Amino acid sequence: MSNNMIALACAWTGSDRITPVFEEALMNDRLSLSTDAARQLATTTKTTPQMRGITPRYLLRALPWVDVDSGVYRVNRRRSFILGDDRISSYTDNGTHHVVPEDLREVPYLREAGEDLLRELAAAFTEVTFEAGQLLAQEGESADKLWVLVQGRAEKRATGRYGEDALVEVIGDGQFFDLDSWSRCGQLPHRVVALTPGTALCLDRSALATAAGRDEALRAALEAYTTGDRMAPGAEVPVDLTAGHIGEPELPGTYVDYEDAPREYHMSLAQTVLRVHSRVADLYNEPIDQTRAQANLTIQALRERQERVMLNDPDFGLFSNVAPGQRVQARTGAPTPDDLDELLAKVWKQPGFFLAHPRAIAAFGRECTRRGVPPVMDTRFGSPLLSWRGVPLLPSDKVRMTGPNGAETTEILLMRVGEAEQGVVGLRPSKVPDEAEPGLSMRNMGVDQKGITSYLMTAYFSAAVLVEDAVAVLQNVEVSKYHDYS
Repeated sequence: MSNNMIALACAWTGSDRITPVFEEALMNDRLSLSTDAARQLATTTKTTPQMRGITPRYLLRALPWVDVDSGVYRVNRRRSFILGDDRISSYTDNGTHHVVPEDLREVPYLREAGEDLLRELAAAFTEVTFEAGQLLAQEGESADKLWVLVQGRAEKRATGRYGEDALVEVIGDGQFFDLDSWSRCGQLPHRVVALTPGTALCLDRSALATAAGRDEALRAALEAYTTGDRMAPGAEVPVDLTAGHIGEPELPGTYVDYEDAPREYHMSLAQTVLRVHSRVADLYNEPIDQTRAQANLTIQALRERQERVMLNDPDFGLFSNVAPGQRVQARTGAPTPDDLDELLAKVWKQPGFFLAHPRAIAAFGRECTRRGVPPVMDTRFGSPLLSWRGVPLLPSDKVRMTGPNGAETTEILLMRVGEAEQGVVGLRPSKVPDEAEPGLSMRNMGVDQKGITSYLMTAYFSAAVLVEDAVAVLQNVEVSKYHDYS
């Protein structure tokens, strides 16, 4: 634009400068109103506030919910043989691994042992490192050591009836072998081969014999363990029955025994205080209700936290309530169809769904592609989902990922759901004051001296596993394994 044109424009507008819009008009020689200027008079179409952290929350949608009237949900069961988590933990001190003495109570005859005895046995463990493919124990040899895996995976293999090689079990971090043979000074019923490099802690049988020689209570408990008729850990006390149609057998008398102290689930909660200034609620409430918009996003955040807690809480979280016999180790690391079949063999009575991190589901899809057995797609909850053997795999980013970035491991959960099926259920109060959604309240706490209205937002919830075989987990699942298909 020439200086003469700028001077003429300034003189015409009575100003020492011209606006950018007028300058643009002069520059482009425009003949009509610009869109920028016109937009100042137009109505804008607005969305409600969006939130990246909202997920489908398939767990909350798939679980049947039980309305609890009293705030406490008691699960009555038949009496069963008590067991712990079937893991012996360890810790590291100055680069050396040590067994946690209290965790030796996982050994049945050490449950009532004194702390001094547990510390003595824990100090007798020695550290051993091993490589992938190394033979840790040979079938038929004397079980002179109790092995506790600190880190790594190994597989138990046995010779079958017809001489074939049979895979018995894959074991991982914290698990131990072979307690029964070691306690009896017997022969190992299987050989153990390392699948990965790792570390183990070993306890010689002589250390147990020495302790039992001094401690009469331990000696009696060990003798009862090795000579008595023992039920499988976690098994229910049997009901005496008879069957047949020949003769006149004497009928047994029986009764069904219950647990003396059934487990009770109390409501957990996720909670926060939402604050909205009265000026905002009064002046900027159209066309979108500001209080409701704030409340909706807060409710979404509470529900996201609720799903995370229901999965990972150390007390009632689903991953924390998987019985020892319901845990499966990923044999090759990556989740394979064989691994999911193992889960289905654990939860074979009306399995409902798998729950896994999206990256674990992607890793499972890669393993299926490599084998040429792509999983069938299943449309539930309005979305296409991978399924295996007709059971859908529901994704959730709340499933924990552990380990270094790029080499994480995770877990895959399989569950049966519903009270009638003796499965997993979600728990919520039947009614709460100022209920905004089932089990979630939004209570007005009043206006403070600064004109800010506060709302107490609370979600009450819990989850219960009614019977141990309602849930199983695949552990140590690696998600970073890829294949070259060229």
